[in-house]
Amino acid sequence: MSSSFYDRMIEWRERHISEKHLVLLLSFFVGAFCAAAADILKGFIHFIQWFVENHLIAGTNTWWYLITPFIGITLAALFVKYIVRDDISHGITKILYAISQRKSIIKPHNMWSSVVGSGLTIGFGGSVGAEAPIVLTGAAIGSNLAKAFRLDQKTMMLMIGCGAAGAIGGIFKAPIAGLVFTLEVLMMDLTMTSVAPLLISSVTATTISYILTGTDPMFPLDEIEPFMVQRIPWYLVLGAICGLVSLYFTRGMNKLEQWMKHKISSMWLKLLVGGATLSMLIFLFPPLYGEGYDVIRQLINGDSLSALQYSPFEQYLSITNPQIIIVGYFAAIIFVKIIASVATNGAGGVGGIFAPSLFMGAITGFVTARLMNMTGLMVPEANFALVGMAGLMSGVMHAPLTGIFLIAELTGGYHLFMPLMIVSVISYLTIMLFEPHSLYAMRLAQKGELLTHNKDRNVLTLLKMDSVLETDFVTVFPEMTLGELVKVISQSHRNMFPVIDHEGHLKGLLLLDEVRNIMFQPRLYKRFTVQQLMTSPMAILRFDMPMEKVMEIFEDTGAWNLPVVDSDRRYLGFVSKSKIFNSYRHVLVHFSEE
Repeated sequence: MSSSFYDRMIEWRERHISEKHLVLLLSFFVGAFCAAAADILKGFIHFIQWFVENHLIAGTNTWWYLITPFIGITLAALFVKYIVRDDISHGITKILYAISQRKSIIKPHNMWSSVVGSGLTIGFGGSVGAEAPIVLTGAAIGSNLAKAFRLDQKTMMLMIGCGAAGAIGGIFKAPIAGLVFTLEVLMMDLTMTSVAPLLISSVTATTISYILTGTDPMFPLDEIEPFMVQRIPWYLVLGAICGLVSLYFTRGMNKLEQWMKHKISSMWLKLLVGGATLSMLIFLFPPLYGEGYDVIRQLINGDSLSALQYSPFEQYLSITNPQIIIVGYFAAIIFVKIIASVATNGAGGVGGIFAPSLFMGAITGFVTARLMNMTGLMVPEANFALVGMAGLMSGVMHAPLTGIFLIAELTGGYHLFMPLMIVSVISYLTIMLFEPHSLYAMRLAQKGELLTHNKDRNVLTLLKMDSVLETDFVTVFPEMTLGELVKVISQSHRNMFPVIDHEGHLKGLLLLDEVRNIMFQPRLYKRFTVQQLMTSPMAILRFDMPMEKVMEIFEDTGAWNLPVVDSDRRYLGFVSKSKIFNSYRHVLVHFSEE
């Protein structure tokens, strides 16, 4: 009965509501659901934090701060392993993969599993952020809502974008940043048909968040000086420093993640190593506990000393030069923050890099300003902490517009647009000299699965080896005689013959042109074997190669046909340049229509 009712509902929709109007309507509901999910996640995190602070710590039992992050990571890891039974980490990367593969399908459990996993991780003090999990949640809402109404893949992709925009708008109260994030980070093309749904979703989510939590920005400002033209050179310096710190963040976190993934196979050992590392770092640097948003508020409002509270380094403030202690303390936090974040996620926690990048950005801006002031330059530390957040976000995510608008909306610091733009752009240009992809896109780019704004490259990315592989070549064996080869040639319509052994491994190629002058001389039929006549191919392609790399090999060798093998060098077939061109034209027409 429910199935027939569902079918009738879909039929009624197809008769009475056009797809264009349906997309606008769904974008509104996606935004509303994203706002609700963001509010639920923040409420869940705050409830756990309240429980920890009022029932576990309750006064002087501050040593609980060393234990609760391990508890949260363990609960999240067990939840993922035994309830979700799927990998829910690296949420933005999963969205990029869904878009890159033109499938736009995100599993239904992602509509709630990331909320639970990240809530447990962050609520108990894990050193990560809640934003990437809520973006994955929003994208999953958009994808599955579009799937429920049987919309095509192109529209599903747009609904994923609406979910991401709504998630950013809902959790940050930043509608413009939600739109810009979708265009910059998720690399969706801006068209007249896409901008309206994205705006509806982002504005709806932000409006509902205003209703639920008020209109105050996340980081209200108390002590911000107006922009001065004379300070532009120092903002340029800060932008370059933010770009270099972003490079350290990106490469350091990627290498640490890979090390923890490949060097430690046991789940329980990962929990032990990650939990112990995080507890030790939190003991030395209490600001690493949780998202770190309290520290950001302190820095942009001129209260840097509060961050040293409960730290073992606090006692040295009265013994030696406090400026050196403060600068050294925060510089060390910049260095170890990525270790704390990787220890959290690598051990089984669920969280993103939004909050760590904002946290490190504020500290980078503050440290830079304090060092300048120690040399007598007199720059506003609160301003530098604020624009430093934009600089790190721009560099880490390769998204300068997102950094500019997000920080302006998070703080209400719209009067600082000039320094925000300067620092964001310089940071982005600096990291682009060293790293062409953001941390989100790096994993997909290494596999050749990443879509960009370059349409030619996108078309090659969408082409897969199995769609251009030709398998109608007749194989021959090295020990075959010329006479046996002539019989094979007479039954084939190809002029190229792959030579394989009896296990299927490719040994070489035999070209018809190479034997044409002797194949009509019967007296030579037993004198020559295929092994004597075969040649080595100009290059060998692997089945898992991205098509962009395949085209590079064709261009470098000048070949028109190349053999394809698997990871064990077993022959699979041939790929021809003409076949790739034909498939390219077919995909390009489809791609352009979208």
